[in-house]
Amino acid sequence: MIAAIPFPDLSSELFSITLFGMDFALRWYALAYIAGLLIGWRIAVAAVKRPRLWPAEQPPASPAQIEDLLTWIILGVILGGRLGYVFFYNAGYYLAHPAEILMVWQGGMAFHGGLIGVVVAAWIWCLRNRAPVLSTADMLALATPPGLLLGRVANFINAELWGRPTDAPWGVIFPGPAAQNCGQAVGELCARHPSQLYEAGLEGLLLGVVLLILAARGALRRPGTIAAVFFIGYAAARIFVEFFRQPDEQFTSATDSVGYAIEFAGAGITQGQLLSTAMIAAGLLFLIRSRRV
Repeated sequence: MIAAIPFPDLSSELFSITLFGMDFALRWYALAYIAGLLIGWRIAVAAVKRPRLWPAEQPPASPAQIEDLLTWIILGVILGGRLGYVFFYNAGYYLAHPAEILMVWQGGMAFHGGLIGVVVAAWIWCLRNRAPVLSTADMLALATPPGLLLGRVANFINAELWGRPTDAPWGVIFPGPAAQNCGQAVGELCARHPSQLYEAGLEGLLLGVVLLILAARGALRRPGTIAAVFFIGYAAARIFVEFFRQPDEQFTSATDSVGYAIEFAGAGITQGQLLSTAMIAAGLLFLIRSRRV
């Protein structure tokens, strides 16, 4: 076997307790959601407390209004993320088993679905509060990368959404099925790209730093600019990492491990790349709109 990094001895649960005969556990993934939302909330509050960053020194919301918006965002993330996974990635199964659609605890969330959920929730909130849509979108985009960073790190800890087989020295031998069935010799473990960490670094850390720098340099004064950079930056990172990420089982077969959602002439794009291409188009529209303001 080539040199590879053994998966660290990590549990998907931070801790578990038993109360009244029932087991309760705090999982890293849940903690990532909670921490990401709280950090994003504080970034948004810090931004609106600096009127000079916004057009005509008018932030899109007050700190108190952001607390109300946070409730809408949580609903958008959960409902959108779950329904996005159901319809974008496994519609056939869930249409045959509709009772399982809302069983979030069984796993299955999709970023692109969560994004749609947040867009809808934020749009409704803007209408109810007469808030500027583009500046609100900028505020939310600025606050999102920490959640992406923590979520992808949690994916790594959970040993899920791993990458394709690799002989790179930083390949990781994930536990369970990931270590098997990738063309290696009998008894040899399979090393894979830690694609979760690639996404954490690009979609979370790098994109977050870029957005904060742009905001500090006045980009928030052109409504829609930060949102446009977020859409395009996330989509570009996701399209790139999809080349290293193992496709979902429903897009593969015994003879095809490439996982194209659309294939033609021996080439194609994955479902994640397809959805991210739509994000780039949306980002370009935001960018064009911001130039006209």
